[in-house]
Amino acid sequence: MTRLAASGSRVRLLEPTAPERAAVRATVVIPCYRYGHFLEAAVSSALDQPGVNVDVIIVDDASPDGSGDRAEEIAGRNPAVSVIRHPRNAGHIATFNDGLAAASGDYVVVLSADDLLAPGSISRATSLMEAHPNVGLVYGRTPRFTGQPPLPTRTGAESWLVWAGRHWLAQRCRAGRNCIFSPEAIMRTSVLRQIGGYDPILPHTSDLAMWLQAATLADVGYVLGPEAAFYREHGQNMHSSTFEGNRGSGMVIDLRERRRTFDEVLAWADHRAPLPPDLREQAHRALATEALDLANRAYFWGVPDGWPVSELVDFAVETWPEIRRSPRWRLFSVKHSLGPRWSRHNPLCLPQNVMVRAQNQIREWRWERVGL
Repeated sequence: MTRLAASGSRVRLLEPTAPERAAVRATVVIPCYRYGHFLEAAVSSALDQPGVNVDVIIVDDASPDGSGDRAEEIAGRNPAVSVIRHPRNAGHIATFNDGLAAASGDYVVVLSADDLLAPGSISRATSLMEAHPNVGLVYGRTPRFTGQPPLPTRTGAESWLVWAGRHWLAQRCRAGRNCIFSPEAIMRTSVLRQIGGYDPILPHTSDLAMWLQAATLADVGYVLGPEAAFYREHGQNMHSSTFEGNRGSGMVIDLRERRRTFDEVLAWADHRAPLPPDLREQAHRALATEALDLANRAYFWGVPDGWPVSELVDFAVETWPEIRRSPRWRLFSVKHSLGPRWSRHNPLCLPQNVMVRAQNQIREWRWERVGL
């Protein structure tokens, strides 16, 4: 049964089906650097996938803490696990791509050694792609956790969402941000081969680039209901350490890298087949708005001296000059003239503060519900 969830065929809400099929083959690539103490759990979660033939490739990037030996030990106990060991540190992009190049399954997942797949998640995702050959990327709900991994709460898919790939791409441009952590994403290997792997010129946002590129080549699916994966938050997460927990200068670095990613991918895709001409402007508008919201938030929290407010404002104007005509710009001008002490609870500023907070809450709710 199919129910239209939006006009035309841009997005469809579908009932899960169980197509007749031979056992699907999937490869899970586990890049590892100093995460040997997490490896056992990550590999176990990758192999706990009933109804799918899974092989695991661990790629150790010359870890100095014995992670490579730990990987060899795990592989020695399980013929479905193999190990690639770098003789010297090559960085995360090369580590990802070396594992992907060796993938032999029809579908592929990149699972960081500190994250976990939910039981049955690969089967649920590949069932969607087997039933809909036009879908090349599927993801699902991904709770964050610290400490002990949470227990899965549900197992069976409640329904599927399928977006036309370029419609999903347009939504990402309007949002200006990634909506996939990474471990929850499974790709059709044939789509991956067309992309060619993670882009070394976008080391900070290579995963975002991958999903955007996939959406230009195929449709995108989402499994509603059960967890697809679990994303571990800790002080050594690559994104946290790279962007300083998204504080200080990390905010501006993140925004600049996302802008560069949208520009590069849209140019790459437009060269293959023309895209709507306003996608780049939509992405730039979203990123400029986010930057100015962060500058406004610094005054709302009373910490403008600790945040790169001037850099955020410069980025916003550089990225989308029209922002100087927006209500957000007028709000910032008022706050900047009043200073942090008087702007925080100024009645002229409160409605906009409430609106921005509500928008952030809606965005989080929507991501939790349908992955956008």
